[in-house]
Amino acid sequence: MEWKLAFWASLIVLVLSGIGAYRMRRTKNKIIRPFNIITGGVFLSVVLIIMPVYINRFAGGQVMWVRTILMSCYNTVKIFLVDGELDIVTEGVMTGSQCLNQLYTILASILYVAAPALSFSIVLSFFKNIAAYRHFIASRSKAMYIFSDLSDRSIALASDIMSNNKMGRAVVFCDVNDETDIALREKADNIGAICFKKEIEEIDFTMRKRRKSLNFIVMNENENTNVMVAMHLIAKYKNQDNVHLHAFYTGLSRELQIAAADKGKMRVRRIDDTRSVIHHILYTEGTKFFESAVPQENGKKRITAVIVGMGTYGMAMLKALAWYCQMDGYEINIHAFDKDKMAYDKLCVQAPELMSEKYNGVYVEGEGAYSISVYPETDVDTKSFADKIYAIDDITYAIVALGNDEKNIETAAYLRMLFERKKDKPVIQAIVRDSDKKNALKDVTNYAGQRYDIDFIGDLEAVYCEDVIIDTELEKDALSRHLKWGKENEFWDYEYNYRSSIAAAIHLRAKQACGIPGANKTTDQLTTEERDNLEAIEHKRWNVYMRSEGYVYSGSRDRSSRNHLAKTHCDLVDFDSLSEEDKRKDSKVGAK
Repeated sequence: MEWKLAFWASLIVLVLSGIGAYRMRRTKNKIIRPFNIITGGVFLSVVLIIMPVYINRFAGGQVMWVRTILMSCYNTVKIFLVDGELDIVTEGVMTGSQCLNQLYTILASILYVAAPALSFSIVLSFFKNIAAYRHFIASRSKAMYIFSDLSDRSIALASDIMSNNKMGRAVVFCDVNDETDIALREKADNIGAICFKKEIEEIDFTMRKRRKSLNFIVMNENENTNVMVAMHLIAKYKNQDNVHLHAFYTGLSRELQIAAADKGKMRVRRIDDTRSVIHHILYTEGTKFFESAVPQENGKKRITAVIVGMGTYGMAMLKALAWYCQMDGYEINIHAFDKDKMAYDKLCVQAPELMSEKYNGVYVEGEGAYSISVYPETDVDTKSFADKIYAIDDITYAIVALGNDEKNIETAAYLRMLFERKKDKPVIQAIVRDSDKKNALKDVTNYAGQRYDIDFIGDLEAVYCEDVIIDTELEKDALSRHLKWGKENEFWDYEYNYRSSIAAAIHLRAKQACGIPGANKTTDQLTTEERDNLEAIEHKRWNVYMRSEGYVYSGSRDRSSRNHLAKTHCDLVDFDSLSEEDKRKDSKVGAK
């Protein structure tokens, strides 16, 4: 009887450990490593499969069960050390069934092979970690870029970092184990990365030269995990010099957790990869919006943008275009489409004053001017969508962000067809996450050799690169904007300051590209006319930017009415209503 019970118990434990390891592998927040679950399951299965041998051997003796368990565990350890004997099981098995005897022998054989293999993996892992530590110590005179995990995103960013300065940098990946994708591990090896099995919080990275930067990059798919890891790293390294933390997360609750932490000497940056892409596009390629604008009878040029898909990318671009296109001599009309019947309401909740009838589509002297039209419940595969596109005059820009590469490509090509029929020649951008697809579609033509002229953006290689995520020229320009009115630590510590300065830096480059008088001068070099004009442009831009961030007028010009919790601001008024002191702030930020 004991042989039958041991067989089924051993088999059940083995199966359950396999299921547990599989489920844990698919879980973002791993309490126990899947490998440890398998190892524990095999150990217990071996103990159970051996126990009948000692039950029979010690039957009737004193403390039989204690001796049985101890000897079973002892022999299991020997098996893991490749010193166990299978014969003591196979020659003694007596289940009462020839078939079950054979199954028992097969299960025992599998366990006797699996146990040493697991031991070898443990030993190999140990030596890998030793090698990783040795490699890390040898690289301690280099700038360190330490990633929380190895993924498609992190390897793309790490590859770009190393391509820019391989000799002076070292890349480290944490939480790299036998379950990590083999292709990713090979890519890590190819760039000379150091791979630790332990998680980023468990490793001591103090063994480096203080004058060299220590850059932590926390970019797990689970943003809650990123915040937890970031908090741990802040507490551990906040008093060390030259330490930077880049954490990928969005959402106010996560932002508040990081904002409340004592960061000490550490520079902490939140990374919103969607915003980073949009900002990079506007900073490096934004002049295309003004270059393609269509002259109007009133002497101005009109930018007409179509946004297909009001998800993360679409919404971010809509808000950014509203403030970015605030420029003397230009008008901006935005048309946004989405299948969601609540798309308009959601935008109104996020940016109530931006969508207010008081400002949207209305010209107010001294205020930013724009027109935003939202078309909810609109499917791109319907006649209704095509009819609405035909009804929009002189489209100059379109972006497709429907959340799926294939759908984005198809819709962008479809839009090009519609625009050709309308005789429009807008810039078309489509979000394509897959870098291979993007590269394959570069300069794509139809069978007649006509180019589609679609700019595919947002792929891994383009998004996760150093000049977009880590060390950007835009960030340096933004800091110089901020220092005209605030302290450096406030730029890094508060998202409000960081985002606002980023927007100001982007718009300064746009003013310079558009030839706005005085934009290339420092504040003390401006004529009175140039100063007044720059201040008016900058305030209009700032008003629309603040409204895109969800701010509304506080109801009073009294500074005490400003409340960032309520997102109310006393300066959200027309330019002429500002004090002379506040106008001077606009020229400080709006000029070089």
